Amino acid sequence: MKEVTIYTDGACSGNPGPGGWGAILEFRGIEKEISGYVPNTTNQRMELTAALKALELLKEPCFVQLHSDSAYLIRGFNENWLGKWEQNGWKNSKKEPVSNEDLWKALLEQNRRHKITWIKVKGHSDNPLNNRCDALATGEIKKHR
Repeated sequence: MKEVTIYTDGACSGNPGPGGWGAILEFRGIEKEISGYVPNTTNQRMELTAALKALELLKEPCFVQLHSDSAYLIRGFNENWLGKWEQNGWKNSKKEPVSNEDLWKALLEQNRRHKITWIKVKGHSDNPLNNRCDALATGEIKKHR
């Protein structure tokens, strides 16, 4: 399987409010940047959307190292929140419907398709690819103002 590195970030102006997401995919030294905008959303939805859109671009199953500054996204996989939610009929520990269930289910499908290592990076720090993803996400919001 091919090895792909992905960096993602999401942003929101107000929460909820206008949102943007950005991702960088790297394969064999070639980078592709993608980004998008949603007029009324939340920061968490943008974080999940960035990862989903990047993974959906992959045409075949891959080994993926996915980097995000979103503890929400990374912990969802690394702490098996999704497995627990799935077992509980997509209810959280308070027996309430899981927020962003549609995106989590789509990400779970991608996680089953690819061999993904979910990596937490520090946000707004010295990681140039994470900073570029942040600029892509916030740039989408600025473009649509």
